[in-house]
Amino acid sequence: MEEKRILCIGLVCLDIISVVDVYPLEDTDTSFIVADFRRRGVDVAHVAWQSRGDTPCACCLVNSTNGSRTVTLYDTNLPDVTAQDFEQVDLTQYKWIHWEGRNAAEQVKMIQRVEEYNRTCPAHQRVSTSVEVEKPRKELYQLFGYGDVVFVSKDVAKDFGFHSAPEAVKGLRTRVRPGATVICAWAEAGADALGPDGELVHSDAFPPETIVDTLGAGDTFNAAVLLALSRGQRLQEALAFGCQVAGRKCGVHGYDGIV
Repeated sequence: MEEKRILCIGLVCLDIISVVDVYPLEDTDTSFIVADFRRRGVDVAHVAWQSRGDTPCACCLVNSTNGSRTVTLYDTNLPDVTAQDFEQVDLTQYKWIHWEGRNAAEQVKMIQRVEEYNRTCPAHQRVSTSVEVEKPRKELYQLFGYGDVVFVSKDVAKDFGFHSAPEAVKGLRTRVRPGATVICAWAEAGADALGPDGELVHSDAFPPETIVDTLGAGDTFNAAVLLALSRGQRLQEALAFGCQVAGRKCGVHGYDGIV
């Protein structure tokens, strides 16, 4: 029997990467060390009706000395996936569905559809759900109350007044539904999570010997954690795996060879 897949719903973006020695000064010419086009993605399904608009593009400058990046997004106002679009999804094909917080009101309706489906299924056939609250926008905060796993960004944690990942996951626990897991990554400080049992779990960061490219490190962390959890690994193992993969990603250009 074919293994069920993971479905991700969010932004599909074409990254245009230019690697430079130093950040360009105003009104100067700069030569690129490396230039490439990179479409973010992993071997999962995605819901993106590209025929309704062009793919948004992000122009990214990566500093070869420290791996930092500057991103300029060209936003084509591609319509977000709606609950009506989501009705086309055959839920029996998936073991996990993840939402990147965007049009939150519509996404709540999608998650509620999955919850209704799960109530009709035996436990082993239910679809696990997760959401990412990345941008500090109040309309996205309604997503805290949905999903088996809630990813919270450092920026959002700071918006709530928290100064570390442990503070964030403990402070936001009352906002997630009972039994949910809340996860927060904090760059070089690693990541922390609070599971259904209330135990605080931590993983150190795994920085590479040389930081080459940090673009997409957060997405890489989320994807690795979801993959591990979807395979039945414990929260501690999944958190460590996410930090390890994100660290390896920062040591290479793009995503090649990180797992």
